[in-house]
Amino acid sequence: MGVLALVALDDGVFRFNALRRRVQGVSEKMLAQTLRALERDGFVHRDARPTVPPHGEYSLTPAGQEVARRLLALVEVLEAGVPAVLAAQARYDEAKAG
Repeated sequence: MGVLALVALDDGVFRFNALRRRVQGVSEKMLAQTLRALERDGFVHRDARPTVPPHGEYSLTPAGQEVARRLLALVEVLEAGVPAVLAAQARYDEAKAG
């Protein structure tokens, strides 16, 4: 979950609900826990404004930006390798079925 939040925040500053839409399929509770942990670890900054209702915006710290940059590079490598993985799976499945 932390990986998804870091990658989503790489595009800029987001309020909680906007961020939640970017990482679809994650519960509100899990996203809140993840953001708190990332904030505690120094990867995410929360700019809280004392309004009613509370308004908070999340962004990456310099450390978070570095981690997100490296994660995105890994995602690119993995995506580029998908055709080879699919071919390997097909060969494996064919050998086991035969």
